Amino acid sequence: MTAGSTTLLRAVEGDALPAALAEALDGGRPVAPLPPEPAERARAVRALRLDEPADPDAAVVVLSSGSTGEPKGVVLSAAALRAGAEATHVRLGGVGHWLLPLPRHHVAGLMVLARAHLSGSAVVPLSGDLAELPDLALPSGRRYLSLVPTQLVRALALPRLVEALASLDAVLVGGAATDPALLARARVAGVPCVTTYGMSETCGGCVYDGVPLDGVDVAVGLPDRVGGVDGDRISVGGPVVFSGYRGRPDLTADALRSGRFLTSDRGAWVTGTDGVARLAVLGRVDDVVVSGGHNVDLSAVEARAHAWPERGTAEIAVVGVPDPEWGTEVVAVTDDHDLTLAGLRSWVRAELPAYAAPRRLVALDRLPRTGGDKVDRRRLRAELAPTKENR
Repeated sequence: MTAGSTTLLRAVEGDALPAALAEALDGGRPVAPLPPEPAERARAVRALRLDEPADPDAAVVVLSSGSTGEPKGVVLSAAALRAGAEATHVRLGGVGHWLLPLPRHHVAGLMVLARAHLSGSAVVPLSGDLAELPDLALPSGRRYLSLVPTQLVRALALPRLVEALASLDAVLVGGAATDPALLARARVAGVPCVTTYGMSETCGGCVYDGVPLDGVDVAVGLPDRVGGVDGDRISVGGPVVFSGYRGRPDLTADALRSGRFLTSDRGAWVTGTDGVARLAVLGRVDDVVVSGGHNVDLSAVEARAHAWPERGTAEIAVVGVPDPEWGTEVVAVTDDHDLTLAGLRSWVRAELPAYAAPRRLVALDRLPRTGGDKVDRRRLRAELAPTKENR
């Protein structure tokens, strides 16, 4: 619907999204995918500003799925979506059919729909647990699946699912940092895993197995506005970059510099034995906290915790919690009630400075997650922060 001659976003939910997205990619009215949960939908409507004119080059406005703060409306053009879709198929070896066990309103699920429409291939919906995959009669030709690490962890526990995954041409794993041990297990079992790095602002994954897709320019250390270099922060340039945040010129100005997207992640280039330089994501810029006067890299602590032999397949997240004594207290959170703080501290201190070892280990039945299935670190920090009563 339009107000006069002004185009408004078309809010779409569920099964209506594939057709609406196809129309938007072909020059039709821009689409705003809505999440199914009422509380999340209400937050989405605020960020999407549905009663305001659509951005000039918008094909889709998708919500960011970061783990902190209110969601932002990320404006993606048809050209950006097309560039991302085409570059993916080139990297994977050709056009293929896509299996979809991810929420469609997030960028990973949305890009599956976009790739299929732009290439004329099929989308096969799956439940989040992939349970029906072993019994499906899949289309002939190349077949791809996109999922998050949590889904891969659960799938590897089921031999029939492992066999089905191993029959595919590529299994894209992204949306969160992937445990190297998990990848090794999957690959030994024959699952053709491809790690992806990207975000809503880059039309989803734009770096595959550490190597940028064709046309994507990734840099580490971006010149800042006063002539210095912005540390080891990752920036992304090229045709996949978003147009801006809907209704937030202030945030857009901070995130887009000369057409490049300045991410919140730290990185480094690591050259392998094959001579190929690959991007290693070290963690978020705000993962470095000051605890007791020392700088602590929470990502490094979490990576060390993930390598702990006693962990097994348990989840562990490491967060910085405001604390009156330490400034920031390093806290590990797990879903395994049998793990011990003493054991974890000893393991971490064998490789990292003693001051980096977690001072608390909190066991929960389940770690809270965002709509994009990432660990909800903002919620963890809020729930673990000391209150006036327990200070």
